[in-house]
Amino acid sequence: MNQPNINTLGELKKSGYKSKSIKEELRANLIEKMTKEEDIFPGILGYEETVIPDIQRAILSGHSMNLLGLRGQAKTRMARGLTRLLDEWMPIVKGSELNDDPLQPVSRFAKDLVQEHGDLTPIAWVHRDDRYIEKLATPDVTVADLIGDVDPIKAANLKLSYSDERVIHFGLVPRSNRCIFVINELPDLQPRIQVALFNILQEGDIQIRGFQLRLNLDIQFVFTANPEDYTNRGSIITPLKDRIQSQILTHYPKTIELSQSITLQEAKVNDDQRKRVAVPALISELIELVAFEARESEYVDQKSGVSARLTISAYENLVAAAERRAIINKEKQTWATIGDLMAIVPAVTGKVELVYEGEQEGPQFVALRLLGQAIRKKFPQIFPNPDTYKRKKAESPYDPIIQWFGGNQVELHRDSTTKDRATELYAVPTLHDLVVKYCPGTSENERLLMMEFVLHGLAEYSLIGKAVMDSSIEFSDVMNQLFSADNDEDGRYS
Repeated sequence: MNQPNINTLGELKKSGYKSKSIKEELRANLIEKMTKEEDIFPGILGYEETVIPDIQRAILSGHSMNLLGLRGQAKTRMARGLTRLLDEWMPIVKGSELNDDPLQPVSRFAKDLVQEHGDLTPIAWVHRDDRYIEKLATPDVTVADLIGDVDPIKAANLKLSYSDERVIHFGLVPRSNRCIFVINELPDLQPRIQVALFNILQEGDIQIRGFQLRLNLDIQFVFTANPEDYTNRGSIITPLKDRIQSQILTHYPKTIELSQSITLQEAKVNDDQRKRVAVPALISELIELVAFEARESEYVDQKSGVSARLTISAYENLVAAAERRAIINKEKQTWATIGDLMAIVPAVTGKVELVYEGEQEGPQFVALRLLGQAIRKKFPQIFPNPDTYKRKKAESPYDPIIQWFGGNQVELHRDSTTKDRATELYAVPTLHDLVVKYCPGTSENERLLMMEFVLHGLAEYSLIGKAVMDSSIEFSDVMNQLFSADNDEDGRYS
């Protein structure tokens, strides 16, 4: 829709325009969208029964909000999505710093202009996308940044004394009048700065260097924060928390399937990569399981959280690894393999905050361990659980494979061709037959993937040995790997 062709206050009055607060505006548009069953937050998955209803209730109540949750839980994205609930265009007094409503101006500038020009007062229009103001709370944020300060240059140019309201330079909050104002990471804001928000939230007035201004500011406040016990960075002071009317708890995806949907939606994979690389469901699920394992790992600081960005970055790394392998081998198409999952390590090490024990082990060890745990959890969902045969001391379908590794080994190079990888895997007796039995009706590429998965699974159950090298993964006898690990300084053996 084009900007309305209304340029003066008189024309605005004739159009039938009526003033309404931003909270009334959000409420009315929310009700309309809910009545039409429109998606209020497109692209936000997993919050349909939890967070989104809480936000709807807060808007219907006319509340300010604090979105409280660990990192990577779409808090900022949801705050930005609130602009969809604003009217497309908003009239203001032209030239106003505070987005003054032409029918109810609040600033001295706008009031004087309306008094001087009456119905000829010029009108400008602001699009809803420009009615979103966001500030990241950092320790160096000042009251002047948020509220404002006396501007000596303005005083000199206008030849006004410091006691005149017109010498004030308004900060971000007053300039957000009739807008959505978001402060991200609120606990990082110094307590004395948080105090400056009290009256704005409750009474709507601000004080600047002794000026007591009764500005009827109309702002939809939205805050985001990590739980207060995250670190010693800071907290939300109690009086401010008391003035924030609705605190809404966010959370991570509750199921693997939902997490997969988010990852596939958000991952930046171009068309060339999609044509060249096929990512099997097993590989995609293992990536999500890594994040789920990290959120329960004794090596990872659970107060810090494990962002959904971990799986998104990991998926992108995986596709890139498979694409790179295909380029090297001049293959037009390829399947992602278990070996390609080693490429997700950089995405994991940069996305998790380790506790002391994790720091001692090292980030790469932790990343590989999380991947191993994911494989171990998924393995018995496809193949028989090796522990069952251990407990019963019964004959296992894995026995021929384990026995073969008594004097043999398999080395799978990360950049090997599909043909070379198949040669290595088919050399293991009964491995192919095992996959055919438990994964019937699969294609050749799927069988190769499952054959590789079996070796990784047996290694995670300590039935064969596995060594992760710089350019390959080596499977051999458990005892052989134990002796080799004694001489491995990097601790890459498992």
